Amino acid sequence: MMKKNDELVLEFVDQGHQGEGIGKSGHYPLFVDYALPGEKALVKVLKANKNYGFGKLLEVLEKSPHRVDPPCPYYEQCGGCHLMHVDGEGQRSFKKKRVSDALTRIGKSTFDQVEDTVGMEVPYAYRNKVQIPLGRVQGKFVAGFYAKRSHRIIDIEKCMVQHPQGDAVLGILRLWAEKFQLSTYQEDQGVNPKGLLRHVMVRKGFHTGDLMVVLVVTNKDVPHLEELLQELKGLEGFQSLLLNINKEETNVVLGKENMIIYGKEAIHDTIGPFTFKISPYSFFQVNPKQTEVMYEKAMAYAGLTGEETVFDCYSGAGTISLFLSQKAKKVYGIEVVKEAVADAKENAKINEVENVEFLLGKSEEVILELMNQGIYADVVVVDPPRKGCDPILLEAIGEIKPKRLVYVSCDPGSLGRDVGIMESLGYQVEKVTPVDNFPQSFHVETVVLMSRVEK
Repeated sequence: MMKKNDELVLEFVDQGHQGEGIGKSGHYPLFVDYALPGEKALVKVLKANKNYGFGKLLEVLEKSPHRVDPPCPYYEQCGGCHLMHVDGEGQRSFKKKRVSDALTRIGKSTFDQVEDTVGMEVPYAYRNKVQIPLGRVQGKFVAGFYAKRSHRIIDIEKCMVQHPQGDAVLGILRLWAEKFQLSTYQEDQGVNPKGLLRHVMVRKGFHTGDLMVVLVVTNKDVPHLEELLQELKGLEGFQSLLLNINKEETNVVLGKENMIIYGKEAIHDTIGPFTFKISPYSFFQVNPKQTEVMYEKAMAYAGLTGEETVFDCYSGAGTISLFLSQKAKKVYGIEVVKEAVADAKENAKINEVENVEFLLGKSEEVILELMNQGIYADVVVVDPPRKGCDPILLEAIGEIKPKRLVYVSCDPGSLGRDVGIMESLGYQVEKVTPVDNFPQSFHVETVVLMSRVEK
């Protein structure tokens, strides 16, 4: 029986869903960060449960051809990236397999023709939004990302996956906080924290050049704010500085109150031919280039000819709805978050789109109300959060019987489960394309086409 602190040589045969290597001693699997399939490595056992364990990679004895040296000096400390030790081909193959496994193992689907993952030519500096925790370690101001499986901040000066202006904002903030010795809120101290600075959010319009900085604080009385503002004004495209007030003892980043210190509460960016308003609370895909790829794929799968009525469930700020409006007769965007519906309506107005209507409410309730009014969907599109669709919604989709369902997923596990449910309701998978919106991480977006089986 394997036990803690044992050292042994393992051959790695697979990867877990977060990219960790899976090696086996007999039939006992050990999960090891940074190990890759096809490798032989010396590992140390960190934890041994009854049926599986966790280990630490000590030395790679036989390397995978997909192993590369991570270009980021913080990689093995920072929890932001997971696959920087894997080349692009290896990352894309892993994500394709992850999607395929979810469909067959979780969804029990027989579909086995998943397309190759659509990757990026330059898989760095792609994020248009970052939320960076702020703290102090032994009195020194630190700003960066959390270490894996902890809330310990890794102090960084440059992040390779965020837009370079995020690094510039962080540099200005670090000098300002140190110069004036501003306190920080740290929820992992085990005491009632009284500090002022919590997080900084940076949002960047890749196509417009707009830059927004949101400083998350526990109190609106922030000293020396004018000095910070003057430094930020030197950054190209800088449009707005906001204070977000979060007094709660929580790990939720944003509070409910914003104060505009400079500029306006929103910036703008484009996806394809459309312009979108982006506020601190707006959901907007973090990788603009790959988002356009994903939306074009969704529209292709929808098979629109100009005569179709489309229901877009979980429509958020209306990004997919507006894309679909280019080729649909009418699109109904359905969203339960009031602020998102308001943003969607404004985005439709900005873009002068008139064949889209945004409705507030739970998707499963609204689509049945539409059906009762004699309005049926030829195509339903769903783009749910990571937890996937509410099963009640899937049952409602089965009841209104659209010809096609286009599922845009950000989590293969919940996608697999929901595909299994839809297959039981009379739909079959036709096409599946993973899109790598998050290079260097284990996350993957997937676009799926399901068609109703005519009986």
